[in-house]
Amino acid sequence: MKKLRNYMIGIEQGDPVLFSDFEDGGEMWTGRGQRERRRRISFSERYRSPPAIQAAISLWDMDATTVIRADVSTETITEDGFDLVFRTWGDTRVARVRVSWTAIGEVANPEDWDLY
Repeated sequence: MKKLRNYMIGIEQGDPVLFSDFEDGGEMWTGRGQRERRRRISFSERYRSPPAIQAAISLWDMDATTVIRADVSTETITEDGFDLVFRTWGDTRVARVRVSWTAIGEVANPEDWDLY
């Protein structure tokens, strides 16, 4: 459990398109090649410590003739940002994916003293 000790709570959200491979025959659409995509997300303001992140697929455009397999996660979470990661495997063909995310955590209070 993440316990917040500050009344200054920051909530930031985004909903980026991670990739769109159907237009140019990219690897996710052909079902061959790299089966992972990641994007570094930078926060608009630094958190005091790594925030909690919630991520979910908000749009998926998949080929209906193959099995639909998908995994969405967040990695390398820091005070400044995180990696948004989409993975698939096997012969799954993915045209495009958009992933929404929400970060919640403590932000600095302008009245805090920075002693370091």
